[in-house]
Amino acid sequence: MRIVTLNCNGIRAAAKKGVFDWLKKQDADVVCLQETKAQAHQLDDEGFHIEGYTRYLHDAQKPGYSGTAVYCRQPPRRVIYGIGDELVDREGRYLEACYGNLSVVSLYMPSGSSGDERQAFKIRMMDLMLPHLLKLKKRRRQYVICGDWNIAHTNEDIRNWKGNKKNSGFLPEEREWLTTLFDKHRYVDTFRALPQQEHEYTWWSNRGQAWANNTGWRIDYQIATPGIGAKVISTSIYREDRFSDHAPFSVDYDFAIED
Repeated sequence: MRIVTLNCNGIRAAAKKGVFDWLKKQDADVVCLQETKAQAHQLDDEGFHIEGYTRYLHDAQKPGYSGTAVYCRQPPRRVIYGIGDELVDREGRYLEACYGNLSVVSLYMPSGSSGDERQAFKIRMMDLMLPHLLKLKKRRRQYVICGDWNIAHTNEDIRNWKGNKKNSGFLPEEREWLTTLFDKHRYVDTFRALPQQEHEYTWWSNRGQAWANNTGWRIDYQIATPGIGAKVISTSIYREDRFSDHAPFSVDYDFAIED
C-alpha cells in the first residue's frame, strides 16, 4: 500500500506546476493534500481529478484558505469531515477516509508564524488533537495521519535549529507535544521507522535561497498507529520537481486495505 501526502500551497497553483501529472504516475492507494485553498466548485475541471480515484474535499469556509483533500483508489466505507470542533472544522483541517481495517487522515495543523493569535489557535488545536488521537488508537483499526503538522520534531528535522528555537514550528512545547505522542503514546513517525540520510526536509521558505541551499524543515509526516507503523517498507521525499514550497512525501506499507 502506498500513501502520498503533500501540502500543495494552493491546489490550482500546484496543478499548473504539474502535480497531477506526477500523481497519476505514483500508483498510490491514497493521496492526501493539504492547503488546497479552493472551493469544490472551483475544482470541477478534469485537470483536478485523477482517473480511477474518488475525490473528497473538506473546504474552508473562507475562500482561498486552508482546506484538505483525499484521493482514494478504493472508495472508503465512510468519510469523516472534521474533529467536531467548530473553529477547527470551519478551516477544513481534518478529513478522514475509513476502510474496513484502516483510516487515512489528511491533516493540516495551523501555522503560528503569523503572530500570537494564530499560535494560540495552533496550541488550541494541538490540545484538541492529542485526546482525539488517543481515542483513535483505542479502536480496532489502524490509522495513518498524513499531512503538514507544522512542527519540526528534533534538531535533525530542521537545518538551522539553533536559529529557530524561539520560532513557531520549533518551539519546545511543540516539539515536546510530538515527543509525547511518539514516546508515551507509541504513535510512529514512519519516516524515522527506517534509517535516513541527513538533511532530509519537506518544506523550504520562499525567502532567500532556502530551496537551493536545502535550508529546510521536515514538518510533513505520516504518523501511524503501532500496528501499521511496524509495516513500513520504504519512504521517499520527492524533490526533482517543485510543485509547492513543500515536497511530496510517500510511504509504502506491507499492508492490504480491506473493504
